[in-house]
Amino acid sequence: MRRPGEYEMRRYLVSILAIISLAFSAAVAAGDYQDGRDAYDVGDFDTAMAKWAPAAESGDADSQYGMGLLYSEGIVVPMDDIQALKWFGLAADQGHGEAQYKLGVMHANGWGVPMDETEAMKWYRLAAENGVTAAQVSLGTMFQNGFSVEQDKIEALKWFTIAVKLGDGDATVHQEYLAERMPPEELAKADAEVNAWFNDHQTMLAETR
Repeated sequence: MRRPGEYEMRRYLVSILAIISLAFSAAVAAGDYQDGRDAYDVGDFDTAMAKWAPAAESGDADSQYGMGLLYSEGIVVPMDDIQALKWFGLAADQGHGEAQYKLGVMHANGWGVPMDETEAMKWYRLAAENGVTAAQVSLGTMFQNGFSVEQDKIEALKWFTIAVKLGDGDATVHQEYLAERMPPEELAKADAEVNAWFNDHQTMLAETR
């Protein structure tokens, strides 16, 4: 006969073991990604592929992003935009900012998909909100020039300024060029929007200090 509370205790223990297992798996996947990234950065692409592929298949977003890099650049494997889109998409759906940016680039250029600036802007915006400065500059450029969206210099300056504050030196050229051509009241509005954004993303600014 089962003792009172035995079933509940067993369920509790199973839940604890599952949490520990998931945490261990995540730690292993993170280690595999970093090992792969270190290899990628020194040109050892075979090792990068060997580390990233199984972790990506297991659902690790960083490793999925890494696989997207290999396929988009044609490293170790033949260049394959469809595979790149697949892996970037899997990582992006998990909130991976760099993967979201890469999807924006692919849609903007028509790589593996029909060229679609609206879709590109969607992914740029997600990546920009995740602190990817290249996406912030791309988003700012689209607002500055009215690509697939109504021209909005205040919104453009906002994104250029955010990128500068996050340490993107290249964004300074865009920021200064646009700011010099805007009246004081528009500059003030852009500055207020920048401050509001950082109030909602305080950890990002702290990480740059």
